[in-house]
Amino acid sequence: MPKMKSNRGAAKTFRSTGTGKIKRNKAFKSHILTKKSTKRKRNLRQATLVSAADSKRVKIMIQN
Repeated sequence: MPKMKSNRGAAKTFRSTGTGKIKRNKAFKSHILTKKSTKRKRNLRQATLVSAADSKRVKIMIQN
């Protein structure tokens, strides 16, 4: 049985915190920014946690 490979796209997208939760960046920050308010764009900069429903799946993808 060969080794399990991590999903490289997911490994570059998600980061693990010290407590084992998964951090992610927010979407909708790449283009068409003129119609979005400054407050909205500023809030999109901050990272957030992956939801509890998806975190198990993401952990499997980024495991080494």
